[in-house]
Amino acid sequence: MGNTRGPEELGVRHTVPVPTVPAASVPAAAFSDTPQHSDEPGVPTDMAAVATLEFDSELMLRVRAGDQASFSLLLEKHRTPVIHFLYRMVQNQAVAEELAQEVFLRVYRSRETYEPTAKFTTWLFRIATHLALNWIRDNRNTRNQDSLDEQVLDGAVRQVADRLPSVEQRMVRESRMAEIRQAIESLPAKQRAAVLMHKYEELEYAQIAKVLECSESAVKSLLFRAYETLRGRLSHFA
Repeated sequence: MGNTRGPEELGVRHTVPVPTVPAASVPAAAFSDTPQHSDEPGVPTDMAAVATLEFDSELMLRVRAGDQASFSLLLEKHRTPVIHFLYRMVQNQAVAEELAQEVFLRVYRSRETYEPTAKFTTWLFRIATHLALNWIRDNRNTRNQDSLDEQVLDGAVRQVADRLPSVEQRMVRESRMAEIRQAIESLPAKQRAAVLMHKYEELEYAQIAKVLECSESAVKSLLFRAYETLRGRLSHFA
């Protein structure tokens, strides 16, 4: 099975960094779109052949070859967006963080069979979406939502330091954003997932279709119905 490591070594939680590459030491150049090749033992000698792949896919191929540093880079880059997406799906921060840990554990466990047949983010969000949909199904009647007053992950309410709004403006905006979040959260689970990937993650129809394992026309239908519902529920904002 190759280099099998326990969950505590994956660095999925900030409290347990990957031993080989602490997050603080990851160079900024590592996130460049320019492929960074290595002469380390265990890295395929034909890596130049995949230089045209997206950088994330190349990193995952390095993980497949046993390069722990590349997994650390992927984790550092994608952990926060995945948690944001999961939070919007399940509306519970603790659950979102637990699900995000499971997402990256599954990514790591699948390293030896990974093939770059789709964009890495498509594959990543497919795992995240399936876990979120399963959690929603299993906890439909018992879900406890975090207080909307504590919701800061989705970045919906952002303030510019030199143009702080008045208390009244903040209250109105926060009320509107809470209503928008509630409207999105009330959508059927697949419609919600499609909207979040389309609106927040800016995935293309083809990517969303691969994540949800349906056709592009089905994705367009999901989005059409979702946006029609949202327009009806939020028509008083016009």
